[in-house]
Amino acid sequence: MTRMYHYATVSKALDQLNEKGFTCDFNLNSDAIKKNPEKFEIVHVYRYEGESDPGDEAVVYGIKSISGKKGVYVSGFSADSDSETAQILLDLSIKGR
Repeated sequence: MTRMYHYATVSKALDQLNEKGFTCDFNLNSDAIKKNPEKFEIVHVYRYEGESDPGDEAVVYGIKSISGKKGVYVSGFSADSDSETAQILLDLSIKGR
């Protein structure tokens, strides 16, 4: 089951997830998700929408692998964000509903 949380900022969401044991940075390890998306489950989703600047929008995912590794992936809506991994995670979150 995916839980939605609302924190004031992306960094606050990351701090809270870190306290819950989500310590792996999947932004640095996104190839693992791209190669084997079926081995990952999204357990937390946090959407952050910038009030003044749409470029501040982001989604923070708390992800757990079937091996038990827990981590986070931050998907921004900027042009330089990794859209392939973001799309895989979006597909995973939709599939898990």
